[in-house]
Amino acid sequence: QVQLVESGGGLVQPGGSLRLSCEASGRIFGIGAMGWYRQAPGKQRELVARIFSGGSIAYADYVKGRFTISRDNALNTVYLQMNSLNPEDTGVYYCYAYVLTTTYWGQGTQVTVSS
Repeated sequence: QVQLVESGGGLVQPGGSLRLSCEASGRIFGIGAMGWYRQAPGKQRELVARIFSGGSIAYADYVKGRFTISRDNALNTVYLQMNSLNPEDTGVYYCYAYVLTTTYWGQGTQVTVSS
């Protein structure tokens, strides 16, 4: 099995920044893409950003220029630097990792953007 542990969520004012981290452990041989989804209250889970093991990156349009995803393959950790946060970014952020043929999910971390 694969375990994903997220950290870094919290409450931040509009215009502020947060950095999320997600460390993968367990049977992670062959780990491929890692990334982040988010789910706002009353909405479906949506992709925020993903990064492949080779370094290719994809972002949702609504975070381009504000969020940066990165990855440390030696630590099996993916990061999401979130800048210029606005209230619409509020939600639960879920880390995921694709290992061989299975997608694994973290437990989620709450991000709240409010004054």
